[in-house]
Amino acid sequence: MSNSSSITQFLLLAFTDTRELQLLHFWLFLGIYLAALLGNSLIITTITCDHHLHTPMYFFLLNLSLLDLGSISTIVPKSMANSFWDTKAISYGGCVAQVFLYVFLITAEYSLLTIMSYDRYVAICKPLHYGTLLDSRACVHMAAAAWGSCFLYALLHTANTFSLPLCQGNAVHQFFCEIPQILKLSCSHSYLREAGLLVVSCLVAFGCFVFIVVSYVQIFRAVLRIPSEEGRHKALSTCLPHLTVVSLFLSTDIFTHLKPHSISSPTLDLVVSVLYTVVPPAVNPLIYSLRNQELRATLCQLPQCTWFH
Repeated sequence: MSNSSSITQFLLLAFTDTRELQLLHFWLFLGIYLAALLGNSLIITTITCDHHLHTPMYFFLLNLSLLDLGSISTIVPKSMANSFWDTKAISYGGCVAQVFLYVFLITAEYSLLTIMSYDRYVAICKPLHYGTLLDSRACVHMAAAAWGSCFLYALLHTANTFSLPLCQGNAVHQFFCEIPQILKLSCSHSYLREAGLLVVSCLVAFGCFVFIVVSYVQIFRAVLRIPSEEGRHKALSTCLPHLTVVSLFLSTDIFTHLKPHSISSPTLDLVVSVLYTVVPPAVNPLIYSLRNQELRATLCQLPQCTWFH
């Protein structure tokens, strides 16, 4: 038995114990990571350099790419290093940092996706007020509120989680440090305090989900009232990338946490956790670049455009 004061490292769950498959995992994650770095960096560079893209929609997209870069960089490099060096260890401080950064970045991303749904609602349902409701100051304030509130939220969760006495060993049944898995190591009833915070978090997340759904119901109603087919197509084309990213984000996360226990297994849990932590940051730039003609046209003006032909 050990307590939190004596724990100097945690042991993460490995994808496999076979050396050849560990190296395969390393190269697979390296490819996904490089794709995420390239895609998100291109979007950030394009939006920053092209003044025509200095609009609220692309400002929020730039923030989304920054969050995607941060979230995948928090998890994937350590997992790659463990597979390459055939180890499962992560230091206590490294685990704390991973929990804080992941919670901060993933909640900020969800907050930003909620804000982006409001941006699309105003653009389509209240186009005459778009410049007033979403001027540069309002956009900066909304983005700052998302980043700031989620920073404090992650700080609270991390401090609360690692203040609990941990006496159930140091093996985390996940390939990265995750709060629910660390709570399983606690031997104190005070873990209910953190569980209560998670319940409140779920309620807030559900509120954001309802906001997104209501926004898109209003958007689709407004689109159906547009007389021309070309106008309806143009309006929908500005929403589809965001709607696709939201669907990917929510579907993988919901399936992970609400899947039936009857189909649960360590291998399936690992695969599903990859789907909601690693895949979205790599796929999101592709979704936006393929579905957004203006962004795609600007990307093809860059020297790197040869990669897209």
